[in-house]
Amino acid sequence: MKNILFFGDSLTAGYGLLSGQSYPSLIQRKLQEEGYAYKAINAGLSGDTSASGLQRLDRWLQEPVDILVLALGANDGLRGIPVHETSKNLREIIHKVRHTFPEVKVILSGMEIPDIVPGRYAAEFRVLFRELALKEKVSFVPFLLEGVVGNRYLNLPDGIHPNAEGHKVLASHTWNVLKELL
Repeated sequence: MKNILFFGDSLTAGYGLLSGQSYPSLIQRKLQEEGYAYKAINAGLSGDTSASGLQRLDRWLQEPVDILVLALGANDGLRGIPVHETSKNLREIIHKVRHTFPEVKVILSGMEIPDIVPGRYAAEFRVLFRELALKEKVSFVPFLLEGVVGNRYLNLPDGIHPNAEGHKVLASHTWNVLKELL
């Protein structure tokens, strides 16, 4: 059995959902249905930033990691953390996992600040993930929340976190990239 570590924030954790409704859980079911011997490990923590993710990473590296799905950065964007800091932290997470498990395959899940937010920060944040994926030569989900953000039928009443139907979309985006690495 190989391990897929889903390392992220509330989007990965499945904030506000029942156990088994988060996109890592949906992918676990898909892996089983398709006959893949992989275990999806949900290491999502609500409120996590790239910096706090880097600080808590070591405890998740006690077990082998064959595939890392890195889905951090949304909270960095919401808090206006400088783009270079977010990029540096995400790069350090990738390097630390690669140092511990040299054969690891990495998927970076991109985040965006909505187009309605003007200014240089939003523009820089939009390209941060794409540039990092290219520099680090990792697989890439361009925008994890594509088609979900702003859709009230796919989000909880807070308008921020995907509901169970929204997580099906996140699972689909991730699966489309993940299946090529299995």
